[in-house]
Parts: sequence; C-alpha cells; structure tokens
Amino acid sequence: MITVDTVAAAPVPPIPAHGLLTLLIQIAALLISATALGGFAKWLGAPRIVGELLAGVLVGPSILGNLTPAVEKWLFPPQVEQVHMLDAVGQVGLLLLVGIAGAHLDVRGIRDGAARAAKVSLGGLIVPLACGIGVGLLVHPPLRPEGTSPIVFALFIGIAVCVSAIPVIAKTLMELDLTRHRVGQLILIAGAIDDAVAWLLLAVVSAAAVNGLQLFSVLGSIGASIGVLAATMLIGRPVVGALMRRADRSGDTGSVVAVAATLMIAGAVGTQAVGLEAFFGALIIGVLIGSSGIDMSKLTPLKTIVMSVLAPIYFAAAGLRMDLSTLVSAPVLLMAVAILAVAIGGKFCGAYLGGKWSGLDRREAMAVGVGMNARGVVEVVIAMTGLRLGVLDTPAYTVLILVAIVTSVMAPPLLRRVAAPAPEPRTDGAAVLVGSPAW
Repeated sequence: MITVDTVAAAPVPPIPAHGLLTLLIQIAALLISATALGGFAKWLGAPRIVGELLAGVLVGPSILGNLTPAVEKWLFPPQVEQVHMLDAVGQVGLLLLVGIAGAHLDVRGIRDGAARAAKVSLGGLIVPLACGIGVGLLVHPPLRPEGTSPIVFALFIGIAVCVSAIPVIAKTLMELDLTRHRVGQLILIAGAIDDAVAWLLLAVVSAAAVNGLQLFSVLGSIGASIGVLAATMLIGRPVVGALMRRADRSGDTGSVVAVAATLMIAGAVGTQAVGLEAFFGALIIGVLIGSSGIDMSKLTPLKTIVMSVLAPIYFAAAGLRMDLSTLVSAPVLLMAVAILAVAIGGKFCGAYLGGKWSGLDRREAMAVGVGMNARGVVEVVIAMTGLRLGVLDTPAYTVLILVAIVTSVMAPPLLRRVAAPAPEPRTDGAAVLVGSPAW
C-alpha cells in the first residue's frame, strides 16, 4: 500500500529531456559564437571579452531576435526554468573567474607601491564615482526601474564607471614592454586598488539593494564586509594556506585544481550566506590562494578551462541580455552618451590629476589616464548583478555593457599611441625614435 509519506519521499525527477536538450544547444551555440568572435576580436587587436559579449548580442534579441524572432525564441525560450539553468552554468564560471583573478592579484606589489599609487587610485576612483553618481541621480523612470531607490541606482552607475579592467591593461602593457617601468607598474597597482575598492563597494551596495537603503542596513552590510575580511585574515588565511600547500606537496595537479575550486565555491557560499554577493567570497579566497606560496603553474588547467569555456559562456550570456533596439529611444540614447562620456572623461581626468599629484610629468600622467580607462570583467559583473537584483533594467544594462565594450576597445590603441617612443630630431634633419628615460 502506498502511503502519503512514501509519495513524499519519492525522488525529484531529473531535468526533462527537452529542457536538457535546449540547455545543451544553448551552451553549444554560445560557446561556438563566443570562441569564434573572441578569436576574431583578438585578431583585430581587441580583448577577447569584446567578441564574447558580441556573441550574445548576435544570437540574442538585438540581432537574431530582430531578424528571425521565431528562431531566437526557439533557441532561448522565455521560460524561467530554462533561463535559470543557463544562469547557473554562467554563475559557476563567474565565481571561478573571479577567484582566479584574485589568485593572480599581486598583493605584495600593491603593498609595496601603494603609497604612490594611492594618489592615482584616489583620483581615478573618486572623480568618476562622483560623476557617475551625479548622472545616475538625473535618471528618472522609466529609464530607472520602478521601485528602485534613486540612490542605489546612482551608486550602481557610479561603481560601474569607476572600475578598470586589469587584464586588458596588463596585456597592452606587456605588448609595449612597460610592465617593469614606473608608469606601467603605477597603472597596474592603481588599477588593482581601484578594483579592490569597487568589489567592496559593490558588495555593500548590493546588500543595500536587497535589504533597503537604511542606516542600519548599510551599517550592517559594512559590518558584514569587515567581519568577512577579519575572519578571512584570522581563520581563512591559515586554513586556505594549509590546504593548498598540502595539495601542492602531493605533486598531483588535479588535487591542487580540485582544492582551489572547492575553496572558491566555499568562499562564495560563506559571503552569500551572510547577505553579501557570492563573488566577494570567491575573490577573497582567490587572493588567499595566490598568497599561499604554492606553485601557481598548477592552477593553469583550471585557468584554461575557465578562460576558454566557462567565462565565454558567461560573457555571451551577458550579451544575450542586451537589446540594442532600446538605443533607438532618444532618452536611452542620451543616457548612453552621458554615461559613456562620464566613464571616459571622469576616469581620464581623475587618473590624470592623480598622476600629476604623484609627481608624473604630463605625458606620463596622460598614459596613466588612458591606461586605467579600460573596463571589462568587473563592469560586466556589476551590470549583471544590478540586472539580477532588479536595480537595472534592460536599457540601463545595455548602456553599461556598451561602456565595457567601447572602453575595452578604445583603451589599448590609445595607450599604444600615448606610450609610443617619441621622435627625437637629429643633426642631419632626420629623426630617430627614443623612449622616455623615466619609463
């Protein structure tokens, strides 16, 4: 005889066959298009993330949805369960990507060069943050979602335009052989400080968006962030260091990868449980892994699978949520122009003034302002977080992703131009190229 308890104890059915088939087709479509367009972007001299974001634009509502709506809806049906399954795959990629970024953060370099870079970082952070908040406060419904606090919305815009894309900057500096020069190191360290502060601000503002922008809520979020950092230093650091060193001594690369990935996910669980965003915990654990003294080359397999498979899926899925047709609206287009101008101008002016304050000459300060202007992964994460929390809607989200794309494409060639060797006249009327002695 079958009782109610027996029925209740029945196993949960697996994913329906059609739902699984759709998910696999979606992943294949995003991965193929992201890999192809990412490689094309790299061939053009742009960061891969630009092509990966555009892959989502290509197969999403912006292009495929306008050309063949039926095909786009078949490929990405507007069903909550289906969307959530794809999001889950992307979230795993995001957490591991942020953790790996933290593991490769040069904490010692930040500490050693913080005194000088703090001036550049302060200018490059405060000026665009203030300008972004100012523009955000001017945005009213329907461009700002109904029910969203104007201050929370403005804070998201401000944080989004004040970040820098360290991977994009580092790649360009390596191509110019400037990573060991004063200006190159200053750009990297100041950008790392800016991003560290931006991650912390994002965690606090995200918590405020969920719990409400009240004094006790904000103080609670700040307290939780400080508590997480304190627990990380007192408990997490020795535990993570011991586990990673033990895995490293085993000589098995697979063990190192498994332990590192598990710790990153566990860190994400911890911060999500206390009301902060999951990526914050993954980032902190990544930093601890990077400072544990292990052979970082053993993390190469994890980095490869994340950068080549999981991250492209995440960025392409982020591009899916863009709808370029919203830019046809004059108010949205005006908002896009205003935010893009603030993002570029505010970051350049702030970093330039910070560079002059730290003793750089005009050309060096310009290189710092241009170099720190690239956005990328962090801006995409901020935009996706705002969209998920309901702080941003599709038009505002589309604008922020456009800022990430435009600045990531724009910054490398401008930095190459500003940092190029200057012509020096010769006595015979010809000219030779020489580098700046300070660089």
